[in-house]
Amino acid sequence: MSLIRKVAVLGSGVMGSGIAAHVANAGIPVLMLDMVPPEAAPGEDRSGKSFRNKFSLGGLANLKKLRPAPFYTPAALDLIEIGNFDDDLQRIAECDWVVEVVKEDLGVKQALFARVEPHLKPGAIISSNTSGLSVTGMLQGRGVAFRRSFLVTHFFNPVRYMKLLELVPGPDTEPGVLARMARFGE
Repeated sequence: MSLIRKVAVLGSGVMGSGIAAHVANAGIPVLMLDMVPPEAAPGEDRSGKSFRNKFSLGGLANLKKLRPAPFYTPAALDLIEIGNFDDDLQRIAECDWVVEVVKEDLGVKQALFARVEPHLKPGAIISSNTSGLSVTGMLQGRGVAFRRSFLVTHFFNPVRYMKLLELVPGPDTEPGVLARMARFGE
């Protein structure tokens, strides 16, 4: 069993940023990625990294304002790196656990998993924070290694304060993956 030394959180909304903060609370570096905004506001410069990382930057900024605080200490914030799916997705190869936390839409999740699969490092766990979508549906088109390493890791909001983590294996999830995430969650 390998350790979880770095985590990628795919999505920087309320739940994604909350999961990123809680993982950082445990002292684990996090790579929080989100999509590149489809449009710029009038007069907004599209050329810079700050535009391309606008959603991730927004998720990070929201974490700083939340009450009750999502962080144990302000230093945990420094463990979160941000980026976007277009420029930084290959960096998930550095991560031992990749958790998807995007829009609750099966097609959106399937498309993201298709992009993620080639970058997963061997032995990495891949999960979704979904609360109601079909595990089998999310796995359509995915390879054997992906299916064996996949499960649902459903956190509740606010992540730091709701001491709940629902784990749902897929039909092909290896028992060791489920056990590893249960230990990690504890």
